[in-house]
Amino acid sequence: MDAEKLRDMSQPMDVGLLDATVAAFYGTGSKEERNAADLVLRDLQNNPDMWLQVVHVLSNTNSLNTKFFALQVLEGVIKYRWNALPVEQRDGMKNYISEVIVKLSSDEISFRRERLYVNKLNIILVQILKHEWPARWRSFIPDLVAAAKTSETICENCMAILKLLSEEVFDFSRGEMTQQKIKELKQSLNSEFQLIHELCIYVLSASQRAELIRATLGTLHAFLSWIPMGYIFESPLLETLLKFFPMAAYRNLTLQCLTEVAALTFGEYYDLQFVKMYIIFMVQLQSILPPTTNFLEAYAKGSSEEQAFIQNLALFFTSFYKPHIRVLESSQENINALLQGLEYLINISYVDDTEVFKVCLDYWNSLVLELFEAHHNLDNPAASANMMGLQMPMIPGVGDGVGSQLMHRRQLYAGPMSKLRSLMICRMAKPEEVLIVEDENGNIVRETMKDNDVLVQYKIMRETLIYLAHLDHEDTERQMLKKLSKQLNGDDWTWNNLNTLCWAIGSISGSMVEEQENRFLVMVIRDLLNLCEITKGKDNKAVIASNIMYVVGQYPRFLRAHWKFLKTVVNKLFEFMHESHPGVQDMACDTFLKIVQKCKRKFVTVQVGENEPFVSELLTTLPATIADLEPHQIHSFYESVGNMIQAEPDPHRRDEYLRRLMELPNQKWAEIIGQARQSVDYLKDPDVIRAVLNILQTNTSAANSLGTYFLPQISLIFLDMLNVYRMYSELISTSIAQGGRYASRTSIVKLLRSVKRETLKLIETFLDKAEDQPHIGKQFVPPMMDPVLGDYARNLPDARESEVLSLFATIINKYKRAMIEDVSRIFEAVFQCTLEMITKNFEDYPEHRLKFFSLLQAIATHCFPALIHLSSEQLKLVMDSIIWAFRHTERNIAETGLNLLLAMLKNFQASEFCNQFYRTYFSTIEQEIFAVLTDTFHKPGFKLHVLVLQHLFCLVESVVMSEPLWDVATVPYPYPNNGMFIREYTIKLLSTSFPNMTATEVTQFVNGLFESREDLVSFKNHIRDFLVQSKEFSAQDNKDLYAEEAAAQRERERQRMLSIPGLIAPSEIQDEMVDS
Repeated sequence: MDAEKLRDMSQPMDVGLLDATVAAFYGTGSKEERNAADLVLRDLQNNPDMWLQVVHVLSNTNSLNTKFFALQVLEGVIKYRWNALPVEQRDGMKNYISEVIVKLSSDEISFRRERLYVNKLNIILVQILKHEWPARWRSFIPDLVAAAKTSETICENCMAILKLLSEEVFDFSRGEMTQQKIKELKQSLNSEFQLIHELCIYVLSASQRAELIRATLGTLHAFLSWIPMGYIFESPLLETLLKFFPMAAYRNLTLQCLTEVAALTFGEYYDLQFVKMYIIFMVQLQSILPPTTNFLEAYAKGSSEEQAFIQNLALFFTSFYKPHIRVLESSQENINALLQGLEYLINISYVDDTEVFKVCLDYWNSLVLELFEAHHNLDNPAASANMMGLQMPMIPGVGDGVGSQLMHRRQLYAGPMSKLRSLMICRMAKPEEVLIVEDENGNIVRETMKDNDVLVQYKIMRETLIYLAHLDHEDTERQMLKKLSKQLNGDDWTWNNLNTLCWAIGSISGSMVEEQENRFLVMVIRDLLNLCEITKGKDNKAVIASNIMYVVGQYPRFLRAHWKFLKTVVNKLFEFMHESHPGVQDMACDTFLKIVQKCKRKFVTVQVGENEPFVSELLTTLPATIADLEPHQIHSFYESVGNMIQAEPDPHRRDEYLRRLMELPNQKWAEIIGQARQSVDYLKDPDVIRAVLNILQTNTSAANSLGTYFLPQISLIFLDMLNVYRMYSELISTSIAQGGRYASRTSIVKLLRSVKRETLKLIETFLDKAEDQPHIGKQFVPPMMDPVLGDYARNLPDARESEVLSLFATIINKYKRAMIEDVSRIFEAVFQCTLEMITKNFEDYPEHRLKFFSLLQAIATHCFPALIHLSSEQLKLVMDSIIWAFRHTERNIAETGLNLLLAMLKNFQASEFCNQFYRTYFSTIEQEIFAVLTDTFHKPGFKLHVLVLQHLFCLVESVVMSEPLWDVATVPYPYPNNGMFIREYTIKLLSTSFPNMTATEVTQFVNGLFESREDLVSFKNHIRDFLVQSKEFSAQDNKDLYAEEAAAQRERERQRMLSIPGLIAPSEIQDEMVDS
């Protein structure tokens, strides 16, 4: 009854009853009470007239939660319906909110007591402003400033409102408002800033009230990044800020404001003011925090205010130097202040705090890059002068010419750069390849989880260190070798010191010329091997082993050129393969694979002083080498040896090596098959099943690296393998038929399925890696049709392997049109039965979903003629399943669906069934694409949604579409052409989907689609603006709408990195080995 009373909007609401309902929702009563209250509140929130009760509720309640509930209702209306409300209702609400804010903030006691409520009201006011100001509320800023002058508390709250407004317009506007609206608000703020500026200066010079000063500094901080620069440099603002800097109470806020100023740029116009600000700042800083301070200790022991000060200091220096460091290079006095500041920044970089270090590192990276690029371009002085912006006067007495200016600049920074090298080496982050780490208890263990933050940091540090190495190879080498000798003589020996040093040594691989690299590495590897011999203790040895492995894995060029070192290193890895310490064997196997991939030819040629190729020697001792390895490590070892064998040019020798490599698994396989021929039950023993699985995995690893050359081996086991597959499949089906769904989770069924999956994976790996040789397809595909495809169709859903779908997708992608005849067979076996499994909901059989659509895509791309011959029912099934795929919230399934749709659209457009296909599906596809485009769950698919729409809109009026898209029988009105029909259809579709948009807005959008369809960029921007305007994509993260631009930027960056020696590690470059 009470609930009904609340829901009745025809009379003023019973506020006491609403208070009780809100209290019940937040209260500690029973679950039923909370649920009942929740239901009532949801109903109220969704009631379109509820907002008319908001003023009544706010005026009559004392409960903060009820006030927040009412404001939440109001916020929804402001966001989505404000412009549709009558003027008097809008003005009434605007005036009411303003009055309440003024009333509550005019008196110190109520302002402090109702602080949370006032903050929420401020947010509501700013939301209203985004619609009303400037056009319908011109006097807002003058009114606000006038109110601020009436009392210090109102002034403090006005500052909070201004800060919110600035953040809304400048920081959070992308994706929230249309480009036009943002521009309009920015212009209004700029043009009315004078009043705000005067108010701030007045407060800072006249007020003694700490809260007000803090609020004003906070507001200034938000405004400084965009206001016209004259307000900063041609007014007393900077001097005022520098006066507040030494005062402890305002130090951090002032420093944040100065940082905003430091980051500003305006040509050379204000250079003198920037220098003056920096010099005064440095003088003040030395009295607050002397340069001799031990920052590491000060930070560790400091209060949170002091720690924040050091963080802000890092931000100030980096923000100032990025745009203005050159201005400080112009006179000796400025240079001294600059070097002093760099010294501060290097000391701050040692502070043990990730965020502080990130800020410093980001700047060091950009400074070193700038110095390096000039050094790199010395061969082309015009380019480098231009790049370095060298037009300032240099110190007299130094030779003329760009070259000498650049040399002078390098000398100027030589001291700080040397200290920076030392910092980078000491703090080097852990690379991905290193698996052995120290845990929080100081034990050496195998890493269990990758830390992405560390990997990102490693990437930036590595890049910075490479630039530093290019700037002065001698200093880099000297520092590294000096630190290494301290490890050897025990002066500086700790796990961390050795780790960071070796990670730094590994990271500069490729940056030195070969001769220097050879000299340097001979010393490094020799010292590390000595260290391994003389150091005692299992943990110590594990750390050294991990470092040796990391370093040698980074320098393939050196190993290729020095067979003796390569052989020593590989034998050392074999030694580590017997080391039981966690992580050492894994790392040894990983490093072995990495080295073999880069130096494979070295192992199949007879080297000086050897009697046979290394691979032959290795195959003889193989059983002993792998004796202590786990199965997954043995598989990696087989892949490595496969890589060596693959490099052997002589076919007879290659087949002989392969036979020797597979001897152990083949013996075991022959034994198992022999026993099975006598009694099939032998294959049911769990240990035998495990052995079969292990043999198949070993084969897959070898096939992965050998490709076509694996043919003799797979031919040997192929037919027996299919028989085992068929038998295990029957066993699984019987178990599931007898034991129901739960049988599929028993360990024996899981094990049997692993064998089936590995069989499919082995065939798929081999066919995928084999060169395009049709006879291989003819040899292997037909025998699989029944054992694999027929088996899939016959099985129960829970016993079907998704790998069957990916295997046939691989086969079609590989043999393309040659597979057209087989498509109908594949369709029959997998299509209907898989669709039934995956269309019941979005959750079951996730693996089958993705692989099913990948198979469809392969068919649509390579065997399209086979799709044309499907019956219309079958084609409808295909189209329904595609629509179903791109509706999926799982990103990769939706993307596969969209790519598949694009392939289908393009293929049908080029076929003789074009008109027929599009008449049936055009409007459905358009409707479905708009549905996912405007639904925030599918944002990542934005780029593909746009491509599909562009395809459709371009097609409408093309010559290909010669017949009407509408059904002539049911649509009485004859449209003059398809364009008119689709225009009207789209307007109708969007008007019903977005009742909050006016008919003019929708028509404008649709016309815009037709106008911009030929140009993808403007077509895409037009759709982006519509999404924001339709309010579907407001207060959320919209970076997915800009993903394509980000990808193009990444590719440009990769091309730049390839041009600088060492930036992409030699071990990562896909090179054809020059190791004859």
